[in-house]
Amino acid sequence: MSEIKVASRYAKSLIDLAVENNALEASYNDMVLFEKVVDETPELEAILKNPIVPLDKKTGILNGIFGNRVSQLTITFFKIVISKGRSAILFATAKQFVQQYNLIKGIVTADVTTATALSPAAKGQIVEIVKRELGANQVIVNEKINEKLIGGFILKVGDKQFDASIASGLSKLKKEFAL
Repeated sequence: MSEIKVASRYAKSLIDLAVENNALEASYNDMVLFEKVVDETPELEAILKNPIVPLDKKTGILNGIFGNRVSQLTITFFKIVISKGRSAILFATAKQFVQQYNLIKGIVTADVTTATALSPAAKGQIVEIVKRELGANQVIVNEKINEKLIGGFILKVGDKQFDASIASGLSKLKKEFAL
């Protein structure tokens, strides 16, 4: 079974358990923290994926790093996953948890690439359009700047992309005139 599929199942189990214990928000914050720490510390992910490192040592490391920073439910979840020999998928599980949480809460992430920084008004317009078109409750906008676009923007939400950049338009014109 693929790592993503297994991680998705573990994430779903944690969501169900968190809902049952009225701790969904706390578990979400814990998974975001875990994802951030692992992103910033590749050595931690290497330790979790290394089959030579003993399970109790992995548990101790996570307990030392997160013991007083996350809920008891999350610590227990970490221990269970590690005891099953699945520590290698903890990072993927955290990512899947965040995705499933966002789906439940109607939160959509929009990646916007522009030539210059977005003005607050433009950012607000993008948020409103995405909310209206996708029926989202909340939109998180990730801004990226790429001077090669010249002007306009590229909006990516999930697997959909809308390219309204001047560079793209010029490229299309160039192809049309080449025929």
